[in-house]
Parts: sequence; C-alpha cells; structure tokens
Amino acid sequence: MRITLFITCYNDTLFPETGKAVVRLLERLGHSVDFPLQQTCCGQMHYNTGYQQEALPLLRHFVEVFRDAEVICAPSSSCVAMMRDHYLKMAEASGDKALERDTALLLPRVHELTELLVDRLGLEDVGAYYPHRVTYHASCHSLRSLCLGDKPLRLLRQVRGLELVELSNIDRCCGFGGTFAVKNPDVSAAMLSEKLKDVEDTAAEVCTAVDNSCLMHILGGLHRQRAGVSARHIAEILASTLEEPAL
Repeated sequence: MRITLFITCYNDTLFPETGKAVVRLLERLGHSVDFPLQQTCCGQMHYNTGYQQEALPLLRHFVEVFRDAEVICAPSSSCVAMMRDHYLKMAEASGDKALERDTALLLPRVHELTELLVDRLGLEDVGAYYPHRVTYHASCHSLRSLCLGDKPLRLLRQVRGLELVELSNIDRCCGFGGTFAVKNPDVSAAMLSEKLKDVEDTAAEVCTAVDNSCLMHILGGLHRQRAGVSARHIAEILASTLEEPAL
C-alpha cells in the first residue's frame, strides 16, 4: 500500500524522530511511504483560537497537496480530530462546492497512526521490541474525538519485552490543550500536577501517547521534578525492534 505521511507541523518542528519512526514502522510492514514536501499546518491552532477564516487557506492547501493520496497517516490524534470535526463544515461555510466535494472525498482516507494499524491494516502485533516499563496517557482528542478506545493499548500489549502499567485517571486531561496552556497557565499547571502524580505512581520508565503535544507538556513537568521518567511517542516504541532498538 502507498501511504502518504502528514507529519504535522508540531512534529516536524519539535519531534522529527516521530516522523522517522513512522516511516521505519510502515516500511518494515511492507508499505511504501510518500512525504509531500508542500505540506504545512492543518490549521487547528488558528481555528481553535477564533481565526477561522485564516484557517480556510490551510484546508484548501491540505486538500490540494493530498488529493491524490491513497491513504494518509498522521501521528497526531489532535490534527486528525481537527480535520474530522471541522474540515467539512469549514468547506460548507465557504460556499465553495468544489472544495466541499473534495474535502468529503478526502477525509475518509485520513487516519491517525494507531487506527491505521488496527482498523485499516488489521494489525496488533507489529513485530516491535521495547524492553521497558511503560505507561500510556490517553489524550483528550484520541479519547473524545477519534474514540480510539484501547487501540493504542492493544498495540503496546503485543510489544515484546514491554511491561505495560495502567495509568490511573487515564481519561483526565494533562492540561496542555494547545493554546489553553498559554491562555490559562495556572489551571494548566494544576491539571499537569495531577497527571504527573499518576505517571509517577506507576513507577514507569517511559510515558507514551499518540500526541507529542501532551508528551511535551508531561515531559516538561517530569523533568522539572527530576522524576527520571522519559516520554516517547508510541510510533517510536512500535518502530523499535531487537535488531534496531529505539535509542
């Protein structure tokens, strides 16, 4: 299968290892991966902050860049949620019937990484090896918008050497919320402190998630507390093998 990677601007700028891991994983599973260099932002930050007209050109650009893709994979539930929750109504509000049609045709081809693996490719065991004690944080978009359920956990349970430890209050927000953390820093910090306690209570070596935005927020708190816990996107764990272990 030809899979086109939408890396998201967040990962491209701050977490390039996640994109590399997605490519290694998908190619190991026998698929070819395309990476359109023209791709930019999905427009989520603009849209959620009230600049909805400014987000429209980004929707148009996304449709144009990815219109010929067979399958689109994005290692970010928040970006995929932006598309599924808002792209079609944005296109409808624009009054552009061609854009509305093209958006409706494209959206079913967009998948978050773990739902692509489980739902589209029918996989749970991807041949990964990661000998560490790991806990999983379920991001708000993965739970409430994409309804991923236990798909990420099913993948993690099949990773050889990995000890998966349940995170208490897994349905609670970590406090990041994109621009929420900037606009409401005190509330965000209070929410983060509760999440950090739950993570530390697991005695895990690594906290993972399907969104690097949450992991950046959590890792910052863990680092400040010198907790000795690292954070790693699930793609990097699933891409790790005995022959090529994650560093």
